[in-house]
Amino acid sequence: MVVDLRSIPHSDALEWSADGGVRIGAAAHIRDIARDGRIGERFPALASACEAVGSPALRNMGTIGGNLCQRPRCWYYRRAIPCLKNGGSGCPAKAGENQYSAILDGGPCYIVHPSDPAVALTALDARVELTTSGSTRTLPISEFYVLPSERLDHETVLTSGEVVSAIVLGSASAGGRQLYRKLMQRGAWDFALVSIAAVRRSDGAVRMAMGGVAPRPWRVPESVEEDVASGGLDEDSINALAERALYDAQPLSKNGYKVAMAASLLRDAMRDLAD
Repeated sequence: MVVDLRSIPHSDALEWSADGGVRIGAAAHIRDIARDGRIGERFPALASACEAVGSPALRNMGTIGGNLCQRPRCWYYRRAIPCLKNGGSGCPAKAGENQYSAILDGGPCYIVHPSDPAVALTALDARVELTTSGSTRTLPISEFYVLPSERLDHETVLTSGEVVSAIVLGSASAGGRQLYRKLMQRGAWDFALVSIAAVRRSDGAVRMAMGGVAPRPWRVPESVEEDVASGGLDEDSINALAERALYDAQPLSKNGYKVAMAASLLRDAMRDLAD
């Protein structure tokens, strides 16, 4: 059964608070978020990430809630080849076609989460509002996704009958210096091989998250963010921080290139935040 959530009143609304935060209804279209002037001014990393989603047709049709709740892109899972997520006993990608698989937080399944906005929202410390027929709860987006090592039947903490009703961005993450960058195999209409969202907030704090490298948006270690926030970085320091951030990377047989891509994006983001 398919249930159309678009008929819920105000489910696509952008509601701004007096302090400059915003509640984005889950049915808001990706295109509308990308083009909203206030989003572009206050949360440009999110606007850029939404603009990077798929093709114009997909941005016109897709909603932010649906984008956050995408299922894995893994070839084996999508083609119903026996794997851990569809009833099989192992992960065929681990020793097979793993060019696009995870290099961080992988195992026993090596999916990567395909959402662009989720990466930006992680760097922006967004909160996700979840609603059932009888209650609503809100949690940090960092707690919304679950790793395959925690459970294999879901990628999120959504329970039966529960839907994403909104995404909430606080005023503390507005403004400052923000960016979203995405490396793809094709020039457009493609998922990220590796992506990064980076924010230097108005209070000086730094947040960085990456996509295409893990089963969920991957937050750069806080110790690295703190060192970037301290400023005064020369090239040697930037190289050392990028290497430290990816210390736990464990590439598979065909995706080692992602480590080099991720390091390059990290270095560029650190330079940009320090500029």
